[in-house]
Amino acid sequence: MSDQHRSVTVLGLGPMGQAMVRAFLKAGVEVTVWNRSPAKADAMAALGARKAATVAEALEANEVIVLSLTHYAAMYDVLGPAADRLRGKVIANLSSDSPEKARAGGAWVRERGAEFLSGGVMSAGDNIEHPASYIFYSGPREVFDTHAELLRPLSPQEYLGADDGLAQVFYQGLLTIFHPWLLAFDQATAMIARSGHDIAAFVPFAVRSSAAFPYFMEQFSVANQHGGWADAASLKMMDAGAQHVIDASEEVGVDAALSHAAQAFWRKAVAASADAGRAVSTYELMARNSIAAA
Repeated sequence: MSDQHRSVTVLGLGPMGQAMVRAFLKAGVEVTVWNRSPAKADAMAALGARKAATVAEALEANEVIVLSLTHYAAMYDVLGPAADRLRGKVIANLSSDSPEKARAGGAWVRERGAEFLSGGVMSAGDNIEHPASYIFYSGPREVFDTHAELLRPLSPQEYLGADDGLAQVFYQGLLTIFHPWLLAFDQATAMIARSGHDIAAFVPFAVRSSAAFPYFMEQFSVANQHGGWADAASLKMMDAGAQHVIDASEEVGVDAALSHAAQAFWRKAVAASADAGRAVSTYELMARNSIAAA
């Protein structure tokens, strides 16, 4: 590769942006950085990055520009004042946002003469070197193929397709699973602790039980491709089971709002099944709601 292809600019130096800079530097890539608060850029400069005084200077430094920002609105704030410097650049926006906002962002970048890739960083926090970490990419295949080697130090790559929003569809889909799990783990461990027992003694059983999650995902994914799994008796059992979790939590003063929300879905499915004269799955209810909203 040429020296030009072994250099990159990173805009946005939160924990994830800093992890990206360190990964590039470790791989021998020259990195130019910019951040709203200069102290973070100074910290990266101390590691060997080149600090740009302005966004315009950071854009001029390299062809490929990696964005690690809070959301896509920040992209317009950061790049807007230097939009005349975008022509001929490649913007790889690895920020989180909705698929439609990623598509709009891609159109905005291309209107100003630059290429665009969208990315979703699936990582263990900001540990992009963790074995479970990887990055979804979407956008034009030729743009991804041209710059994949430069971006490879960040994490293993999963290219999904030409649709700018596709990386965010998959990324947000996985966060949809992760967020309730995180809250559920907090509720469960709070219940253990408030019951007077040791969280550390409980965790090995939680880890052991989680080994069954892939089995359930595979089974339910097949069912959801055909409208979802539902059985009237099982729906009622899930409603009752949710009540038991609520009781166990609230008896020791733990907030069970998450379990109340889950129970509401089971009860909605039970009621819908009675109305329809057939078992109606929670998947069908959620999908139907999105169709109705559209």
